[in-house]
Amino acid sequence: MLNTFQQQLHAMLPTPTSEEASRQEFAKSLKHFIQQGLLPGLHPIYTGRASARFEKEAGRAPVDRHDIRKAMVPDNYFRHYAAVNRISQELLWDSVIDSIEREEESLKAAAAANSARNKGELRIPEGFEVPRYVSSLDIHCMPGGYAGGPEDAEEVSLGVLYDRGVYLYSMGYTGPFNDDMGRSVVNYLKRNMPDFKPKRILDLGCTVGHSTLPYKELFPEAEIWGVDVGGPMVRYAHARAGAMGLDVNFAQMNAERTEFEDASFDLVVSHILLHETSGKAMPRVFEECFRVLKPGGLMIHADLPPFDLMDPFTQFILDNETYYNNEPFWGAMRDMDQVQLATRAGFDPASIRFDTAPMAVMEYAGAGYTEESAADVAEREFTAGEFAPGGGWEVLIAQKPAA
Repeated sequence: MLNTFQQQLHAMLPTPTSEEASRQEFAKSLKHFIQQGLLPGLHPIYTGRASARFEKEAGRAPVDRHDIRKAMVPDNYFRHYAAVNRISQELLWDSVIDSIEREEESLKAAAAANSARNKGELRIPEGFEVPRYVSSLDIHCMPGGYAGGPEDAEEVSLGVLYDRGVYLYSMGYTGPFNDDMGRSVVNYLKRNMPDFKPKRILDLGCTVGHSTLPYKELFPEAEIWGVDVGGPMVRYAHARAGAMGLDVNFAQMNAERTEFEDASFDLVVSHILLHETSGKAMPRVFEECFRVLKPGGLMIHADLPPFDLMDPFTQFILDNETYYNNEPFWGAMRDMDQVQLATRAGFDPASIRFDTAPMAVMEYAGAGYTEESAADVAEREFTAGEFAPGGGWEVLIAQKPAA
C-alpha cells in the first residue's frame, strides 16, 4: 500500500523550504522503494541460489535466521539491499537537519512558550545517568542519539529531529501525528475494555510523547506521565503536548527504576520500548511495571511479534535492524520469553497474552470503517517491516492480581 499520509505540522516543527521538503520526501520515497522494490527480491535470491550455496558449503540446509544470514550476506543482491537501506536511513536524518538549524532560535522560543502552556509537570533531574545501552550508540543512526550529551541539556533540537525523522522512517505509517501505536492501543482498549477507566497512566520510554497523547484524549480526566532516559526528548515532548493543547506530565527517568510510588498507576504502557533496552534491563522493566501498578492494574507493551510467531526468513529480514541500523537488542529481544518474564514479575499467569491492536492509520484509511473492518485489519498477513506490519501491532497484555 502506497502511504499518502503527510505529517501534520505543528508549532514545534520547523517549516521546511520547498527544497528541504523535496529532500525529505525523497528520503521517505526511497524507504518505500526499498520496502516495495528491493525487499521482495530477497526471498527468490535465497531460495534460488543462496540456500543451495550454503547447503553445498555446510553440508546441510539452513535451519534458522542465523544460517540464512550466513547464506545471504555473500550475495551481491543482498549487499546492494543492505547498503541502500543503510544509506537511506542516514539520508533521512540529514534531510531534516538543515531546517532545524535554520530555525534553531525560533524553535527554542517556541519550546519555552508551548512548555508554559502545558500545565503538566516537567522533571529533568541534574546528574541523571543514562543507561549505557542507550548512550553508547546512535540508535537508528540518529545523529546525537536519543539521549544526547551534556551539551544538549537545554536543547530541543534532538526532539525535533526525532519527531520529523520518525515520520520519514515510518514512511507515514505512524499517521499524521506519528502517534499510531498509542492510538492503536487506545482504540484496542476502547473496543475491548470499554469499562476500563484508568485514573493514572504511565508511558515508559515515551521519547517525544507521540504515543502518550492519545491516552489523554481517551481519558481526559486521567493523570498521564511519559518518561524517557533522554532529557532532550522529554523536554521536547512537554512543549509538543503544550502546542497541541494537552496537559501531560513528562520526566527523565529510567524505565528499569522510576521514582514513582508503589501501586500508584492503573495502566502502564510502552510503544516499541522493549527492543531499545537490553537482556538485563528488560526483566527489570517488567518488575518495575508490576511494582508501580495498583492491584488489578494493566501492563501493555506494544511492539512487533516475538520470533516464535514468524518463519525463519521473516526473522532474518527483521533482524537486519540489529546488524545495520544500530539496534543491538532488536533480535535478541524477540528471542526472549516475554510471557515467562511477566509471570516471574508477579503478573497473573491467566491474564498474560499476546494480542493484535489493529493499526489506527489503516483503520482510518479503510473505506467504510466498522467494527468488522477492524477485525479484518488485525487478521492481515504479517509482512516484514517495522512500520508496515500488515495491519496490526503486537501487544503483550498482563494484569496485576487484585488485592
